[in-house]
Amino acid sequence: MHISTQTYLSPYGEITLGSFDTRLCLCNWSDKKNKTAVENRLKKYLEVNNFIQSSNALLTTAAEQLDAYFKSKLTHFDLPLILAGSDFQKQVWRTLQTIPYGHTTSYLELAQRIGKDNAVRAVANANAANALSIIVPCHRIIGSDGKLTGYAGGFSTKQALLDLEQS
Repeated sequence: MHISTQTYLSPYGEITLGSFDTRLCLCNWSDKKNKTAVENRLKKYLEVNNFIQSSNALLTTAAEQLDAYFKSKLTHFDLPLILAGSDFQKQVWRTLQTIPYGHTTSYLELAQRIGKDNAVRAVANANAANALSIIVPCHRIIGSDGKLTGYAGGFSTKQALLDLEQS
């Protein structure tokens, strides 16, 4: 078993798309500093040995939907996903998917939504471990003070994505 990958060139940088067993498991900035940790977690949870560069219908559809998103023609992704992580991480990632297009929330609000008010730091770590950037919209999380916080694609990309969704 392996994860099929292909490169997608977004307006803000290169993204690696990956699929496993007919579901998307990866949409990650190619130059993300914890790329290896994300890939190792995918290997562990999906019980695969390697990544193979090869296209398939799902990866093509994911790229088409990303194109539409970046052209402000898509506000909700419709792709079969597999979330590879701990139960807590998956809970955070599922909750991220409920944040509407064009809206933001804070780590504290996200922790409160999952009923773990004191787990703000753990929520932030789960957010940072998201392997499905943009599709599972971790860029919609900001600090409680309304300021931008870290993002795998960089601050300027995060701001650009939020601006795109506000337009």
